[in-house]
This record gives sequence, C-alpha cells and structure tokens, in this order.
Amino acid sequence: MHRITVNGTSIAYDEVGTGSPVVLLHAGIADRRMWRGQVPALATRHRVIVPDLRGYGDSELPPTPFTHHDDVAGLLDALDLPRAALVGCSFGGSVAIDTALAHPDRVSALALFDTAVSGNEWSEEANDLWDDLVGEVDPDDFVAGAAGEVRFWVIGPGRRPEDVDPELIAFAQEMDQRALAAELALGAVEVGELTPPAIGRLSELKIPVLVTAGAADVPDISRLADRIAAEVPGASRLPDVPDAAHLLPLERPEPVNAALLDFLGQVYS
Repeated sequence: MHRITVNGTSIAYDEVGTGSPVVLLHAGIADRRMWRGQVPALATRHRVIVPDLRGYGDSELPPTPFTHHDDVAGLLDALDLPRAALVGCSFGGSVAIDTALAHPDRVSALALFDTAVSGNEWSEEANDLWDDLVGEVDPDDFVAGAAGEVRFWVIGPGRRPEDVDPELIAFAQEMDQRALAAELALGAVEVGELTPPAIGRLSELKIPVLVTAGAADVPDISRLADRIAAEVPGASRLPDVPDAAHLLPLERPEPVNAALLDFLGQVYS
C-alpha cells in the first residue's frame, strides 16, 4: 500500500505495472480490495492504480468539504498523470463518469461495471425488491446492514445465498461493514455533487465507453447500462454476464479481465 496527499487528505492506493495508466474505482459497498482479480491481469500491460476513495478503506477523511470526482483528478495530479482510463463499479462508476464530465481533458476512456449514475433515481420495483429481500435494518448495526446489502446486491434478487460462493459472501460482508462505517462518517462531512448531475449529460461524453452488468444484479442496473449505451455516442454495451450480480469484477474476473484488456488495447493502440 502507498499513500499520497490529494486535495489535502491522505489517500491510500496500490500501484502495479508499467505502461498506459488505468485507475480502478471501487463500489460503495466495498473498497479497493474488490479489484484483486483485475490487478495482476491488467498490470501485464498497464500502470494500474487502485485507490480507496476518501473515507473508505485505508484513506482518511478530514472534516472539510470535497467531491470524489475532484479527488480523482487530484490523484492524477499527485501522480503526475495528464490522463488515465477510469474503470468503475457501482458508485465507483458514478464517480468515474462524474470525473469525465467535470474534467474531460483528464479521462481517456471509461469502463463501467454495474454502474450507478449521479442523479439517477431507483425505480419502485427496486425499492419493492429491497423491502421484500431485506426490509428494515438498524442503521447503527453494521453487521446486519452489511448482510442486508450483500443479500440485495451481491447475491441478487434472483438467486439464493446457497447459489453463491460462501467465501465471496463473507468477503463482501467484511468490506461492506467497513463501507457502512465510512458512509456514516461521510454523513458528517460536506460531500459535493456534480451539478447538473450526470444522468442528464451522458451525451456529453466524447471518449470511448464500455458498459456491462451482471445478469443477476437488480434489474435497474442493466437498464441503466442500456441507457448509457443509448445516450453516449459510440458506447460499447457488452451482454450482461451470466451468474453474476453487483460486484461483477470480483465475482467473475475472467470475462471482466478479457473485456478490459480488449477495450484498453483499443483505447491505447
């Protein structure tokens, strides 16, 4: 693990490999460890940088206002990188999109897995699924909260817990417990948002964009991938990956790595 000062805070990150730069941005229910299946494969061709977003994992959280997308640009500044490809999952994908819109000269490409988009609102179907699968959870009980989020996101509405690798479930719950603590702390800090949000600005993205999702994820996520592909000029929409849910890169590293190496090879050719 390395540390670097970004916009006045200490950001923890891993860095492996040499070549064209790629930054991996983790999901909001995880931390940088979720990319453990991608780093070795990508490092054979790229300089791979894997940060914990501010407040998550091993990164610090000073009580000062900030935005995650400005932190990503600040990380590139601190590492003396004019541009990089951003790879994001879930909330990390949302941060990647926001960074590309706020700092378009700093992002060479986006690869988005089960991505969120700032300004998007969940459907009634998604809210009903949450109520059916999880229900009310004490926000101060991180163990129960993580179990509920993992049931909803990592297992997915169409699978049973016994259908999923128990080691994946245990690892996801451990990461999510830390993430829930991070979100509680972030609630006391002024976290800025992209204005206007990305959901109405997808057509502004003028860089290569790859998007896909896990077929077992919440249906809203696949629909959001469809919308990105429809509204971003020239975006590439890969078919949803079977038997995978919200943490697609962690659950199914092989197809994700193949897609990333092919996509990045074209971006940096």
